[in-house]
Amino acid sequence: MQKRRSFSAEFKAKVAIEALKEQQTLQELAHKFELHPNQISAWKQEFLLNSASVFAQGKKKQQESVDTGKLYEEIGRLKVEVDFLKKRV
Repeated sequence: MQKRRSFSAEFKAKVAIEALKEQQTLQELAHKFELHPNQISAWKQEFLLNSASVFAQGKKKQQESVDTGKLYEEIGRLKVEVDFLKKRV
């Protein structure tokens, strides 16, 4: 019995991008990548549906770095206050 093939995310993205370029037909792409045309169409649809998340993740990372900077600043300020109070006692 033949096992199911599994494909990496990079391979799926590569095939979906090739399909989006529309330089070759689905049949030609299916023959080139040894896939069924329906599978290519499904990956293309999934790629288009999830493409907005790429930009959302970039924005999220940028916001996280700003938040950590503020936290480190507050930690430093509080540490100075603690050291000052320890010297007074």
